[in-house]
Amino acid sequence: MGASCKDQKKAVAVCLQRSPCVMIERNTPQQCIDDPNLSKDLPELCIAQMKAFLDCKRGMVDMTKRFTGNAPLSTGRYDQQYENLCSGDFNPREEMQKLRLLNSNQRD
Repeated sequence: MGASCKDQKKAVAVCLQRSPCVMIERNTPQQCIDDPNLSKDLPELCIAQMKAFLDCKRGMVDMTKRFTGNAPLSTGRYDQQYENLCSGDFNPREEMQKLRLLNSNQRD
């Protein structure tokens, strides 16, 4: 995968790991995406980030973007959050607060 989609991929991973499907129901992120019953309860932010990631990947093979470029290179914005969530080095209360924020944004 090109470096231009690296940030979108990590943003999707962080959002999925903070979603109720993973944090509360203890499913894997892959199950949350694949299972239609679980994917309907994903926060809108995760769905939007997934669409952005898929558009980025599609742009890598799109010949019309060959000269203009797909997207800016990775900024590393989500690297630290991704590493903390993957290694288990995070505060569960803080992550639950972020989860409540995601859910409150979804209801609005």
